[in-house]
Amino acid sequence: MAEKKVQQVRVAVQWGFLLFSLYLGVTFYRFVLHFRSGGATPFVERPDGVEAFLPISGLVSLKGWMTLGTINDVHPAALVVLLTVIAVSLLLKRSFCSWVCPVSTITEVCWKVGTKLFGKNFKVWLWMDWLLRPIKYLLLAFFLFSILVIMAPDSVASFITGDYNKMADVKMLDFFVNLSGTPLVVIGVLLALSFLFKNPFCRFLCPYGALLGLVSRLSPVKVQRNESACISCGGCTKACPSYIDVMHQERVCSEECVGCLRCVSACPKPEALQMKAKNGKVVPGMVYAALVVALFIGGTLIGRATGHWHSSISKSDYQRLIAAPPVDHP
Repeated sequence: MAEKKVQQVRVAVQWGFLLFSLYLGVTFYRFVLHFRSGGATPFVERPDGVEAFLPISGLVSLKGWMTLGTINDVHPAALVVLLTVIAVSLLLKRSFCSWVCPVSTITEVCWKVGTKLFGKNFKVWLWMDWLLRPIKYLLLAFFLFSILVIMAPDSVASFITGDYNKMADVKMLDFFVNLSGTPLVVIGVLLALSFLFKNPFCRFLCPYGALLGLVSRLSPVKVQRNESACISCGGCTKACPSYIDVMHQERVCSEECVGCLRCVSACPKPEALQMKAKNGKVVPGMVYAALVVALFIGGTLIGRATGHWHSSISKSDYQRLIAAPPVDHP
């Protein structure tokens, strides 16, 4: 019974992070509006957590840390969140995707609504699935190669301190606030497809998810099936949003496993399917949930405690940058 309640907890955690993300977005919008209105609206402190939406800046910061030996103070929280999410995936599978990520939360709501409307979710043909799934890995390879391999240390330093990177958070805000044209069509199509198919963006296009999936293969905890207790009902496979054939797996090692525990919750025999560590020790669902939340929040607290969280961009810098014409990429 406890394992079945894990899904209620997971949904509550998802919505908690989604609402917090919306709070960050609204607060940051008010922060930017203060400068764009010439001070006509009240000033609010910039929420540093908004840098969680700057993974590219975080990746460049990682390259800077590796080559220059220091963590930059322009968008330090972007690097902290990136490393935290990687750490969570390394220890607890790709749980960030199914417990924390607001995009995944929205698409999950869509396909659940789609199930109600159409009686089922559709499945991409196997040949098309194999054709589309590599896209996210190609995108990941492009970003990793372009930044971690090709980008020279001098270019990293100039990018980090340049106006374009300083304005990355504002540009991200403007992108979503002023959605139009091709971006609006693409997002609209992906959202519409999410009602028909389970998590199409996450499965085929998200390079962040691709990175976390690869890292998660090293995770010491994975869903494990006890063949002697399994009654081969197929409930676990049917419940898996990533279409993993859990019923025929001894230990689910797939990079597509997002650690949502839906398969475990769906199993009618509690001892047949469990999240287990390498040493065979069972990790109860509630413990797993607590660990996911604790590790993610703990990583951000470490960033704060070590002084790698608050941006050094001054109010005068923001006034100059926000009031100035948009900065083109160098």
